[in-house]
Amino acid sequence: MLDPSSSEEESDEGLEGERRDVPGAAGGGGSPRAPAPAREGRRDAPRPGSPSPSVLSEGRDEPERRRDEEQERRVRLQLYVFVVRCIAYPFNAKQPTDMARRQQKLNKQQLQLLKERFQAFLNGETQIVADEAFCNAVRSYYEVFLKSDRVARMVQSGGCSANDFREVFKKNIEKRVRSLPEIDGLSKETVLSSWIAKYDAIYRGEEDLCKQPNRMTLSAVSELILSKEQLYEMFQQILGVKKLEHQLLYNACQLDNADEQAAQIRRELDGRLQVAEKMAKERRFPKFIAKEMETMYIEELRSSVNLLMANLESLPVSKGGPEFKLQKLKRSQNSAFLDLGDENEIQLSKSDVVLSFTLEIVIMEVQGLKSVAPNRIVYCTMEVEGGEKLQTDQAEASRPQWGTQGDFTTTHPRPVVKVKLFTESTGVLALEDKELGRVILYPTSNSSKSAELHRMIVPKNSQDSDLKIKLAVRMDKPPHMKHSGYLYALGQKVWKRWKKRYFVLVQVSQYTFAMCSYREKKSEPQELMQLEGYTVDYTDPHPGLQGGHMFFNAVKEGDTVIFASDDEQDRVLWVQAMYRATGQSYKPIPVLQTQKLNPKGGALHADAQLYADRFQKQGMDEFISANPCKLDHAFLFRLLQRQTLDHRLNDSYSCLGWFSPGQVFVLDEYCARYGVRGCHRHLCYLTELMEHSENGAVIDPTLLHYSFAFCASHVHGNRPDGIGTVSVEEKERFEEIKERLSSLLENQISHFRYCFPFGRPEGALKATLSLLERVLMKDIATPVPAEEVKKVVRKCLEKAALINYTRLTEYAKIEGPAEKETETMNQATPARKLEEVLHLAELCIEVLQQNEEHHAEGREAFAWWPDLLAEHAEKFWSLFTVDMDTALEAQPQDSWDSFPLFQLLNNFLRNDTLLCNGKFHKHLQEIFVPLVVRYVDLMESSIAQSIHRGFEQETWQPVNNGSATSEDLFWKLDALQMFVCDLHWPEQEFAHHLEQRLKLMASDMIEACVKRTRTTFELKLQKASKTTDLRLPASVCTMFNVLVDARKQSTKLCALDGGQEQQYHSKIDDLIDNTVKDIISLLVSKFVSVLEGVLSKLSRYDEGTFFSSILSFTVKAAAKYVDVPKPGMDLADTYIMFVRQNQDILREKVNEEMYIEKLFDQWYSNSMKVICVWLADRLDIQLHIYQLKTLIKIVKKTYRDFRLQGVLEGTLNSKTYDTLHRRLTVEEATASVSEGGGLQGITMKDSDEEEEG
Repeated sequence: MLDPSSSEEESDEGLEGERRDVPGAAGGGGSPRAPAPAREGRRDAPRPGSPSPSVLSEGRDEPERRRDEEQERRVRLQLYVFVVRCIAYPFNAKQPTDMARRQQKLNKQQLQLLKERFQAFLNGETQIVADEAFCNAVRSYYEVFLKSDRVARMVQSGGCSANDFREVFKKNIEKRVRSLPEIDGLSKETVLSSWIAKYDAIYRGEEDLCKQPNRMTLSAVSELILSKEQLYEMFQQILGVKKLEHQLLYNACQLDNADEQAAQIRRELDGRLQVAEKMAKERRFPKFIAKEMETMYIEELRSSVNLLMANLESLPVSKGGPEFKLQKLKRSQNSAFLDLGDENEIQLSKSDVVLSFTLEIVIMEVQGLKSVAPNRIVYCTMEVEGGEKLQTDQAEASRPQWGTQGDFTTTHPRPVVKVKLFTESTGVLALEDKELGRVILYPTSNSSKSAELHRMIVPKNSQDSDLKIKLAVRMDKPPHMKHSGYLYALGQKVWKRWKKRYFVLVQVSQYTFAMCSYREKKSEPQELMQLEGYTVDYTDPHPGLQGGHMFFNAVKEGDTVIFASDDEQDRVLWVQAMYRATGQSYKPIPVLQTQKLNPKGGALHADAQLYADRFQKQGMDEFISANPCKLDHAFLFRLLQRQTLDHRLNDSYSCLGWFSPGQVFVLDEYCARYGVRGCHRHLCYLTELMEHSENGAVIDPTLLHYSFAFCASHVHGNRPDGIGTVSVEEKERFEEIKERLSSLLENQISHFRYCFPFGRPEGALKATLSLLERVLMKDIATPVPAEEVKKVVRKCLEKAALINYTRLTEYAKIEGPAEKETETMNQATPARKLEEVLHLAELCIEVLQQNEEHHAEGREAFAWWPDLLAEHAEKFWSLFTVDMDTALEAQPQDSWDSFPLFQLLNNFLRNDTLLCNGKFHKHLQEIFVPLVVRYVDLMESSIAQSIHRGFEQETWQPVNNGSATSEDLFWKLDALQMFVCDLHWPEQEFAHHLEQRLKLMASDMIEACVKRTRTTFELKLQKASKTTDLRLPASVCTMFNVLVDARKQSTKLCALDGGQEQQYHSKIDDLIDNTVKDIISLLVSKFVSVLEGVLSKLSRYDEGTFFSSILSFTVKAAAKYVDVPKPGMDLADTYIMFVRQNQDILREKVNEEMYIEKLFDQWYSNSMKVICVWLADRLDIQLHIYQLKTLIKIVKKTYRDFRLQGVLEGTLNSKTYDTLHRRLTVEEATASVSEGGGLQGITMKDSDEEEEG
């Protein structure tokens, strides 16, 4: 096949060279082939026109064009004749049933309809219920796949089916479903099945499902096993043959006559043997790559014909007829098939041609029966002489009707049938019934099958002189009985006397026929003659022979047999039957007889002449009579295969170049029957497939691989089909195709995203890589080194990176071809440039993810494929680097808008084991390291300044877990660390450095915060009141919360694994813990100082003091006149109120429970210690009644309140408390004895009736 740039002159030159070759090299013929159609050259090569055409030249072009069209039509008709013969009587090939079923292809209208349906689903216009996850999957499928221009191109090329769309969706959702969290009771397989069912519902839309099966039935025909009529119709469409032309050819070729078709095959095979012998004799061989192949070529021709003969011989004699097993003739194929006139061949015996017939005798009625009474019983018997006798039912003589059928089997071609009529005997002594009449018939297979009246032979003196019987005798024609009838015959070896005999033409096997003459009641023929080697023809009448009017003869070397029939019709039928049997190449033509000599056959002759005239008028006779051995079947098959492939690629199936079963069957049969060499077949197929692939059609690389492997095996002498000869033309064409195929494959790998979009067709990329490896092999035995294949693929993928990035930038409108767009890009703002590059980065990542998802299948066949894909990705990113660096250089200083770009790229690259820390990844880090360091420096300075300003202006109002300044500090520290963490810096050393720096910075900032808070806390607490009026202000609680929050945040913000860092972190924790302890101690000291104030007031009542005497006298004197309040109770109540309210304030406003419990523990313990010390100072004196009552109430209420606040029993019931409890109990007992009024219900005993103050 010429290159796409070849001109038509070159194409014609190549064809002329092909025509000059001996057809035997490719087709087995020995004479020049039929003229080629004018458009045999490349279909896409236009006819060169004149530079300045004139009216005259245009006038010449029109007849030339018509002449070319007519020539092409004639070639197609001739080719169609050979095709229909292959279909009518195949004996080599069958329609394959194991071929993969092809899917219906999608067209542009269906793709648009599909987009609309999915868009309607996404818009909520359908009734399909779906969750958010499924909607997201469909949206991604719609945006990425359905709207892709690559899918549109694939649909336009006819290589996309509904199954491809479904498989892509299934692959997409499998990844999504695997990433979903596990749900109890719902397996992921169930989710997948549900999603696929919903996809199918969206795909079908609102179609009327009732109409779909009918549509599918009509369109699916070509993928099924086709009948002969369907094959005829298909190849009419393929070759552009009209229905009328088919009908004429069908009748003229007698395609419905199996005997004629078998005879045609025998003539063709005989012709091929003669061509081979002639070629060997004249030493005219095709050019082979070795001289010794010439002799081998002749042997191959003979062997192929012998194999075809054996195939034909193995077929049943007549398809569809009764079971008939071939006679097993022991004969040497070479001698019997090649030496057709050999006298020493094994002769047939008479027992080889014994026939078997079935007779049906139906007796209807008897007429003219008068000799018996009407009420007498009559019946008939029937027999075939030599066989059994059957009897009809009984009937009355008045109505002798039966309709009884008798079935008989006989081996006599001329049987004798006897039918007798009986009546039952009434005599007592009668032994047998009385015979009323009989009829004797001599039927043959040509006899009339309808019921007829026959005069019966009656006994002498019978009254039934006009007795007749109506019956029908039907004698079948066995399938191997080709013709029969009466002929006159005269021969030299058989039938040596001219007389009329009954002849039967018997087919013993596909290659063995015999003319047999039979006598009546004989199974074996009287004489027989094998027809092998004879030639039958019409002859003129022989005046010396009496009997017979229409003569014909059978001639063989040393023998002539003359036959004669009584009429022309019988002679024509006999000659046609014997012509089919002899296998002769010469076709007898009847001599026109006058009407006088043929009074019976006038109508037949007129009809035949009318049909012949009509046939010749249509110009069909030359196609029927053309000798297949003289035509170039290599050229014809090339045309047939091309037209078939064009038809196949344009049908409704996504075939990817694969023929349908029916097409494979016809092409296989054609090659076998007409000797088309397998290498030529596959070379032509490769040429056509590559041409379609170059023009944008989707071709399965497995198909290319199969044909290429066949041709390579043949050219290198491996005999894939048993053919060992290799012609120079085959080798040259193979080398040319090999080079062209290599270029095609390299181009497909370079455009793998567009030749195999989304991994469709499935496995195509893997098959392409395997085929490229096969093409690079020097021979079929030596595998190509992996490095060499890798080198070629690497070069292709480098081109692919440039192609993919160029198309991607065009899609993203980054590199527009127009100058205005370039100027616009150059003048764009830095923010706009960054936005464009970010969008381009997203597209680049999407492309590489698709490559990994859909084009990673090569790793199954080649371990180096992932490495080359990684190199391809690096090349791809290197092209992106130019645009990225340009956009980043345009960004202003201290602009952090580019960090999302780093995060996007780094998150993709770090998760790819082959790209992580690769060339582009390192370049990306080099660009962003200064930016990250600068950003951290500025943030550190900013945070430090915010701490200083914040605490100067801090109002200590509670904000979340602390104050405004602390919240802002911790949020900034956390945000900065999260930002750096989200960068996921890939280089471990720098990542560790960043982390360490941020943790240390956080420690410093928190330390500063803690110290400033403590200083402020001390100042605030010093200013607070020391009396029971003290209520902790909210600011103090806020400060406490700041420290608490700092403790929590330090765990997160300052924790680092390792030695010094961990030690440094411990110092921060210690600082915070010590500060919190100090603050708790300060608070407890403040609360205890209030208690000390209360106790100092009670000291006024100490016994022996001046103030105590005055207070006691005053109270007693006043009590005589008014109700004086209980002294000391107000003081106790005030203190208890102070304790409770401060407890509530701490409980409400301090966020950490643990610190509150520590505070309460210390508060309670110190309070008890202070009271105990105060009492210890008064061991030698008795407490005043009012001191006792106040202390009892303070102690008991304090105990109960702190117990309610969660202080543990061990702390509550300490030794200090026990000492205090015993002292107050003793004092209480002493007071109850000395004081008449007692303590007025105040006691250290637990009692529910005690007054609550």
